[in-house]
Amino acid sequence: MADLKEKIGQMLMVGLEGVELGTQEAAFLEEFRVGGVIFFSHNLENPEQIFLFCRALWECRQADLPPFIAIDQEGGRVHRLPEPFTHFPSAAAVGRARRAGLAYQVGLATPRELTAVGINLDFAPVLDVLSNPRNPVIGDRSFGSDPDQVATMGWRVVEGLRSGGVIPCGKHFPGHGDTSKDSHLELPVVNKTIDSVRAVELVPFAHACQSGIESLMTAHVLFPALDHARPATLSQTIMTGLLRRELNYDGVVFTDDLEMKAISARYGVGEAVVLAVEAGADVLLFCHDPAQASAAFETLLARAEKDASVRLRVEESCGRIESLKKRCL
Repeated sequence: MADLKEKIGQMLMVGLEGVELGTQEAAFLEEFRVGGVIFFSHNLENPEQIFLFCRALWECRQADLPPFIAIDQEGGRVHRLPEPFTHFPSAAAVGRARRAGLAYQVGLATPRELTAVGINLDFAPVLDVLSNPRNPVIGDRSFGSDPDQVATMGWRVVEGLRSGGVIPCGKHFPGHGDTSKDSHLELPVVNKTIDSVRAVELVPFAHACQSGIESLMTAHVLFPALDHARPATLSQTIMTGLLRRELNYDGVVFTDDLEMKAISARYGVGEAVVLAVEAGADVLLFCHDPAQASAAFETLLARAEKDASVRLRVEESCGRIESLKKRCL
C-alpha cells in the first residue's frame, strides 16, 4: 500500500444508503480510500442486484487490495438477505440440537449463498455466552449458556464459513452475553470478577484465538474489573493487554459500529477513533453516517502524521488487513 491515506482508508468500513453504488457514494469511497463496506437489509433486493452491487464495489476500489464486503448473516432474527436466500435457524436453535456437525453444515451452507453474489465477510458467529436471560440484545443469537458448548458450536460454524470461502468474524469480544442493556442505545456494564470473566465470557474467544480465527469484533461493554474507565472497544488493557498479549491474537479486529450510543453518546468521533486504534482495533465501523467516517479519516490522518506511535499502530493494522485480504480474497 502506497501512502498513509491509503492505509487509513483500509481501516474504514462503511454502510451505504441504496441498492446500487451511486455517483456520490463512489466518489466518497474513492476520496477516503475506503477498504470495506457492510450491507444491511435496505441494500439488498435480489441475487442479481446484490451481485451487481458487489461487482461495482470491486471495480471502484482504489487500492491493489480487494474490498471487504461484509454482512451480519447469523441466522434467526439477524438475517439480512431477502428471499430466495435461505433463512437459517438461530444460534440458540442450533445449540439446542447439540450436534457440532449441524453447526458446521449451517456454517458451510451460508457462504455458498454469500459467495454466489460477492459477499466475502460474515460478522458471525456470535461467541457470547448467554449468562443473563434478561439480555435484550444477544438472547437467541447465542449458542447457549454453557461456555464449552458455545466454544464448540461456534468454532464449527467458523470452520464451515472458512471452508465455504467466506471470512468469519467472531463477536463480541470479550463478551456481551451477561449484559442487561443494549449497546445500540446505552453503555452496558458487566460487574464480574476477572476470574468469572475468564471462566465464562473468555472461554469461546480463547478457543477461537488459539485455533486461529481470522477476525473478531469488539463489544461496546464496560468491564470494571478489567478496565474501570473505558468500554472494551476503547480499552488498551482489554484489546492489547488481554486479547493481543495474553491470548496471543494477531488476527484482524473490527470494532462494532462506532455510531452506537454506547460509544457516540460518551465520546466524540475523533476521540473514539484514536482510542480504538490505540487500544488495538484494526477496522473502524461506521454503519450509517458517512460524515462520521470522513471525520474519523481526517482525525486519524492528522494524528498519525504527528504522532509516531499512532502511525505505528496504523502500520500494524494495515499489515494485518493486507495479510488477511491476500490470504482469503
